[in-house]
Amino acid sequence: MGLWNSYLLRLARRRWRLRAFRKRRELTTVANRTGEIGRHDILVFSTLRNERVRLPYFLQYYRDLGVNHFLFVDNGSDDGSREYLCDQSDCSVWTTTHSYKRARFGVDWLNWLQWRHGHGHWTLVVDPDEFFVYPFCDTRSIRALTDWLDASSIRSFGAMLLDMYPKGRIDAQPYSEGDDPFEIANWFDSGNYMIERNRRYGNLWIQGGPRARVFFPENPERAPALNKIPLVKWHRHYTYVSSTHMLLPRGLNLVYDEWGGEKASGCLLHAKFLDSFAKKSDEELERRQHYANSHEYRAYAAGLQDDPDLWCKWSEKYINWRQLEILGLMSKGNWA
Repeated sequence: MGLWNSYLLRLARRRWRLRAFRKRRELTTVANRTGEIGRHDILVFSTLRNERVRLPYFLQYYRDLGVNHFLFVDNGSDDGSREYLCDQSDCSVWTTTHSYKRARFGVDWLNWLQWRHGHGHWTLVVDPDEFFVYPFCDTRSIRALTDWLDASSIRSFGAMLLDMYPKGRIDAQPYSEGDDPFEIANWFDSGNYMIERNRRYGNLWIQGGPRARVFFPENPERAPALNKIPLVKWHRHYTYVSSTHMLLPRGLNLVYDEWGGEKASGCLLHAKFLDSFAKKSDEELERRQHYANSHEYRAYAAGLQDDPDLWCKWSEKYINWRQLEILGLMSKGNWA
């Protein structure tokens, strides 16, 4: 990196931390149970808006993995999401009606909460439609993973976002509260991914999958990024820079082995493409609170006019994490 570039990144990290400290004023506490967080608890942090139908399965999924406490920022929901979360004994909830876009798409709010409550904990930052899959997740709790990471002096764990979709029209099968979304959206692209290294931050930049294939066929480089670093042993000096795509200090982004080996990694199964997708896209397009003037949601709106079927003859039906490892989408590395 060189001394000068390292100095610039330290300044950037200080700036993002200061920004998060200022943005704390935009958050109003509605249910604070953080006093019940134990010293070694594993925490989930999430920002949401109008995700009431997804929340029961989301919470149960992560409880079953071994998560101890959830910290949510509700960005002005009007569908009962906030009220539902406030009734959950393992959830702390903050609310805000301030601009999601001006909070760097929620990053500032969560950076503050992680600074305040995540120090010394393994923290998992996920959206309500993202489901963490890691090696041996069918037989080992997330505590087993974090214990191994601690023993191996590993501070961060990468996971590729894997877009899941149904066979047939997206709105053909209704999703009901509490259902497993992957009983409907159980297909994915096993290939069709572009990977590039970000020289400034050292992270990998991954694009492709069904969103690039269907909604950005002419400009796949404009498709959403799929690289994530959602699981981190948090320190108050850390900060996310852009969603969970990259962090500072820069070393946290090296979740891959650039010398030909293979580090352990996971996937985030992305249950975006359910029957509520069109309505959600229209809502977010109207709000215009997303990246690059909501170009992603404009692409969705244009593509949905043709009632697209994301399934193709190269689609794979999801079985388990071992299948994803065989396909090279995740790895158990040297975790035996």
